[in-house]
Amino acid sequence: MTQYRVGIIGCGNIFPMHSISISRQESAKLMAVCDIKEERAKAKAKEYNCPYYLDYQKMIDQADLDVVHICTPHHLHAPMAIYAANQGVHVLTEKPMSIGLADAYAMIDAAEKNGIVLGVIFQNRYNPGSKLVKEMLESGQLGRIISSKLSVTWNRSDEYYSKSDWKGSWDKEGGGVIIDQAIHTLDLARWLINSEVESVDASISNRTHMQIDVEDAAEGVIKYKNAVLTSFYAINYYGYDAPVEIELYCEHGLARISADTGIVILNDGREFKAAPDPNEYIEYGNAKQYWGVSHIKQITNFYQALAGGVEPDITGKDAVKTQALVCAIYESGKTGKRVQLGSRE
Repeated sequence: MTQYRVGIIGCGNIFPMHSISISRQESAKLMAVCDIKEERAKAKAKEYNCPYYLDYQKMIDQADLDVVHICTPHHLHAPMAIYAANQGVHVLTEKPMSIGLADAYAMIDAAEKNGIVLGVIFQNRYNPGSKLVKEMLESGQLGRIISSKLSVTWNRSDEYYSKSDWKGSWDKEGGGVIIDQAIHTLDLARWLINSEVESVDASISNRTHMQIDVEDAAEGVIKYKNAVLTSFYAINYYGYDAPVEIELYCEHGLARISADTGIVILNDGREFKAAPDPNEYIEYGNAKQYWGVSHIKQITNFYQALAGGVEPDITGKDAVKTQALVCAIYESGKTGKRVQLGSRE
């Protein structure tokens, strides 16, 4: 069995979700870590008994890696992924792909040119509630989706932004509540609706975080080419991180996802429910609860796909559709106009 030599760029909050998931793969071994903050890199290197680097290019050049995981600020995802691809190294990056659509397509082009696999983390697709609703849609039991809505009402304090050297900025984070918090829910709804986005009409504003430039509130409507309208509402000044909500009003019933749990109520009275299995719990340390346990499911799929010579579930070509949606929300919000999406925006 092939064992892939893996490096992780970025030793911050999301690092354990990747490092622990890698450690549970028979076909992968963490061989190097990298962070520009030496104390963080050194601590993780000691924990995993591997070398550390302060420069990601040196790590890729010197550590003889097969795969690199990118867990860095948003604006670094594209240049890091492109550099790794050009060195023949497979890439699995945290969301978002990038902060701009052109960079996302450049990542895809670099992957194709160099024959490497590019995966993007959207782990919520693996949650039990998400899988139940997807299966019920694909089986035809719910019938046609008529309309849908989603909401993300979380809390990000002033301290959350003041403690970061990149959060809350257009040039590094690429936005606020949409690209950082709501992107997972927007991706999940798009995946469930399973149609190309036709247009976006949105508004964005900063209502409570005066020390940052990006939005802390957004709302609007997404029109899909299959005629489904999705209304969305996202804020990050609620009192706590409330469970995200998705509702699909369908021809034969109603599907609801709240956090990890899914409930489907068919018009004939039958009900179906899927909730997290406590036996699947993984101790990731000081990780945010809403990240759940699905990172390991997606990362396992990624390495199984590499070993099998097939594409993983979530590729760059799939994830770029969510990137295009996010960018369209920002364009509409900034211009005050409805934005039409094309095949390669």
